[in-house]
Amino acid sequence: MARLILFNKPHGVLCQFSDEGSGRPTLSEYIDVPGVYPAGRLDRDSEGLLLLTDDGKLQARIADPRYKKPKTYLVQVEGSPDDAAIDALRRGITLKDGPTLPAEARRIAPPDLWLRDPPIRFRKSVPDTWIELTITEGRNRQVRRMTAHVGHPTLRLVRWRIGDWSLDGLALGSWREA
Repeated sequence: MARLILFNKPHGVLCQFSDEGSGRPTLSEYIDVPGVYPAGRLDRDSEGLLLLTDDGKLQARIADPRYKKPKTYLVQVEGSPDDAAIDALRRGITLKDGPTLPAEARRIAPPDLWLRDPPIRFRKSVPDTWIELTITEGRNRQVRRMTAHVGHPTLRLVRWRIGDWSLDGLALGSWREA
């Protein structure tokens, strides 16, 4: 039976089990389960759901873009995206590596999340807005590049859901078996 672990990755943690001599935090500081590996990646400066498994076929079905597994992100962006910016995300936009597939995008109320360490910089003169964005691709830093492309750089990025798995009830730095 394949093992599948849901992990709520804190900001600053690398999605690998070792980083020789760098002093940067890795998965080994949180997960002591032999033989599991990340199914996909989550940037060091992003937070949220990371799936780990000991099954190579399951790992491929989760991570490989060919399977178009939907991934939902809660994204705090700089400024207040208007309808045109949200619609552009929904239609798909053209990045340097080509057009993105259409995404689900909507403005949301600020979610009830854990505090981030370090905190997001606050500026009185520049508002921020939260959006929920669901994509079916997984390009390098795709969500950050998409929001920047529509004029609203990402300040905080939390992956909330991958397919049917979500962070519901999972504290920061904690993990559970699916």
